[in-house]
Amino acid sequence: MLALIRACHPGPTVVVTAAGCALAAGVGRGAAGTVLVGAAVLSGQLSIGWSNDWIDRARDRAIGRADKPLSADAVEPRTVGTAALAALALCVPLSLASGVLAGLAHLAAVACGWLYNVRLKSTVASPLPFAVAFGLLPAFVTLGLLGRPWPAWWALAAGALLGMGAHFANVLPDLPDDLALGVRGLPQRLGPVGARIGAAGLLVSASIVITVAPEGRGGPLTLAGLGAVALVLGAGVVVARRSVRRAAFGVIVAVALIDLTMFVAQGGQLA
Repeated sequence: MLALIRACHPGPTVVVTAAGCALAAGVGRGAAGTVLVGAAVLSGQLSIGWSNDWIDRARDRAIGRADKPLSADAVEPRTVGTAALAALALCVPLSLASGVLAGLAHLAAVACGWLYNVRLKSTVASPLPFAVAFGLLPAFVTLGLLGRPWPAWWALAAGALLGMGAHFANVLPDLPDDLALGVRGLPQRLGPVGARIGAAGLLVSASIVITVAPEGRGGPLTLAGLGAVALVLGAGVVVARRSVRRAAFGVIVAVALIDLTMFVAQGGQLA
């Protein structure tokens, strides 16, 4: 069971699910609606994570990825594949429980995750499914409200920027292995320096959108978040004198977490 949990990419799964629940609570979906959103997002993320490890099992085994349960033979491939399909099947009714439009928005986001795993991971269009999927998360939340309102444009834009920034950041630790195996998404094609610059640029852009776009004003928490981003970037410059690679990755992860907190704090202004 532990190996199966590890194969679902538990870190991103928990973070995205928690973000969906926080947005739902902030926008006024209520306790029941928030639980429905969390269950739908969790099932979708589980299906994406498990399918990713199942599809990449040969590549992971070729480079001896000890952190991957399928590569280490800690779990049967059939078990992971079955779990991915079961989670996907469960995701359909859980998503549609928030309404047809909301459900279709979330299922489109989950389909983007599967499309990345199956086809787009090794293409120049690799950031596209992240942009669409993360951009649709606030839509899934707001379309479940009375009146089925679409989220504000800035929420769609910020979600897309966060998704692409997360993609670039997630690639950084595995970039050398990806290149050795012929995985050439956009971050890999840009190389280590280009990928770091891309991740930082996308996440800082998300910070700015979240801070200033909601009616042209940011609340105290988001303004504080923008200040925190500036401090993190400054600290990264200092630390980079010792290790550029380590400093860059730490800065990118910190900025991503700050952005996510700022985004969730604006939940009441999504619709």
